[in-house]
Amino acid sequence: MKKLVIATRRSRLALWQAEHVKRRLEAAHAGLAVELLPMTTRGDEMLEERLDQAGGKGLFIKELEHAMAAGRADLAVHSMKDVPAELPRGFVLAAILEREDPRDAFVSVHFENLEALTPGSVVGTSSLRRAAQIMERHPRLEARLLRGNVETRLAKLDRGEYHAVILAVAGLVRLGLAQRIRSRLDVETSLPAPGQGALGVECLDSREDLKKSLQFLQDDSTAACVRAERAVSRALGGSCTIPLGAYAEPAATLPKSRLRLRALVASPDGRRVVRADGEGDDPERLGADIAERLRALGAEEILESLA
Repeated sequence: MKKLVIATRRSRLALWQAEHVKRRLEAAHAGLAVELLPMTTRGDEMLEERLDQAGGKGLFIKELEHAMAAGRADLAVHSMKDVPAELPRGFVLAAILEREDPRDAFVSVHFENLEALTPGSVVGTSSLRRAAQIMERHPRLEARLLRGNVETRLAKLDRGEYHAVILAVAGLVRLGLAQRIRSRLDVETSLPAPGQGALGVECLDSREDLKKSLQFLQDDSTAACVRAERAVSRALGGSCTIPLGAYAEPAATLPKSRLRLRALVASPDGRRVVRADGEGDDPERLGADIAERLRALGAEEILESLA
């Protein structure tokens, strides 16, 4: 291959991610030229609606997949937390890169952390998962919808429309905005979304040559963790209408392939939260087992109330 085209969203973060993969591909394959195909997706356009009401995570990647299917692009780079639990037929995740910090970030102009916010303070987030966990521990705060790219969200914070916003640490770090982080929320306080902090490369499943060329990007440890997290989401319906968190990491016990997986399902107001925790060697089976434990603890009733 002498040339590859990466389909990407137009946001500065998405372009950074695509450029990161472009640089690695060109460094690994002598003579290879990689171009970017910036695109606007429906998810980028529908900024006044909650993502779960607008159509879900697929809104951020459908146009990129159409470009690959039409032969205008060879691959696409995604934040794994934006990738639906089930890919359309004919597409595959060819590689999952080493993970950045998966935690959520507390960003504020005047406050150091969630505990410092006064009752009635408005916290901006686009995530039902984040909102539910905030409201569980801080019911006197108000979680309010906040859509748009990272720069747009920070601008709204700086204008005083919100007292604080919750964003992904990884996105802020990648954009050189780590100085805006007032505190990083530990995973016990705000369990991350499945795949948060990891980048994935998608291509057509039929492109055997391309899949082989992308394999060097794969970080096996991150990939195993993300597979376990996504298995929880898949087993529970795979929808972003569910306030669901899932985070896997290598277990403290041996062997190294063993994972520890934590997950939760919550009602949007944070009044009902069920949590499960376990270890296993098979990411897919571990994710399915944790999902079943969540159902047994009451997740089914929460899911039914959201239907």
